[in-house]
Amino acid sequence: MILTALVVFVGGTAWTVVHSFTSSRLLPKLNFVGFDQYERLWSTRRWLISIENLAIYGICSLILTLLIGFTLAALLDRKIRFEGAFRTIFLYPFALSFVVTGLAWQWILNPDFGVQGVVRGMGWESFAFDPLNNSEIVIFGILIAGIWQGSGLIMCIMLAGLRGIDEDIWKAARVDGIGTVKTYVRIIIPMMRPVFITALVLIASGIIKIYDLVVAQTNGGPGISSEVPAKYVIEYMFRAQNLGQGFAASTMMLVSVIVILVPWAYLEFGGRKRG
Repeated sequence: MILTALVVFVGGTAWTVVHSFTSSRLLPKLNFVGFDQYERLWSTRRWLISIENLAIYGICSLILTLLIGFTLAALLDRKIRFEGAFRTIFLYPFALSFVVTGLAWQWILNPDFGVQGVVRGMGWESFAFDPLNNSEIVIFGILIAGIWQGSGLIMCIMLAGLRGIDEDIWKAARVDGIGTVKTYVRIIIPMMRPVFITALVLIASGIIKIYDLVVAQTNGGPGISSEVPAKYVIEYMFRAQNLGQGFAASTMMLVSVIVILVPWAYLEFGGRKRG
């Protein structure tokens, strides 16, 4: 396992970074050109739009998925009837692939026979809801599908964390007259810190590598308004046959992950060590 990690992950990453400084086209070659690929990358409008879309999708997905997942878990934790059925219904979207999810939501958001078509058929002729064909809000149409698929998993993780809370804590809170919302905010959520960290890591990993959902719903359109970094990498490496540019883009994705993980790891493990 150690050898596999060193050769496949560390070795593959180092190989990618090295070749991002070359002029590799169809085949990799060690013809170094300095930072030319990175200068071209950050002067390309398509890449800038990809970064902007990833930022919007990432921030909204992180917040809304956590919020919806925790809310559903808190409701199920109240020992409601048919809990098993509701849990299955909420988790079911996660069993679908991103391609299936993307195609399903492409139909749901279709202006002719989707939500807009159904509402107009009910008499509201002026109703308009066509995010996938509007370059200004297309990323939010993709966001809807992503949240629909991912919230169920986060709900299950949160529910497992809530079920691990000692019932005596709830009893003590009720005796002290602390309201339910305040108990969650001041007592329960701080106790569930490891659960939230796990959920954040899972959500963040899905955000960085988002690709098939975009391809299934819009294929980057209208125009290039819904492009994302992973799609940029795939397009340049396999369609444009420009490995150097694809390697540079993938290296920047790696850097973004490191920028996020290093401060978190320092605060999480460094603070614990000092404590």
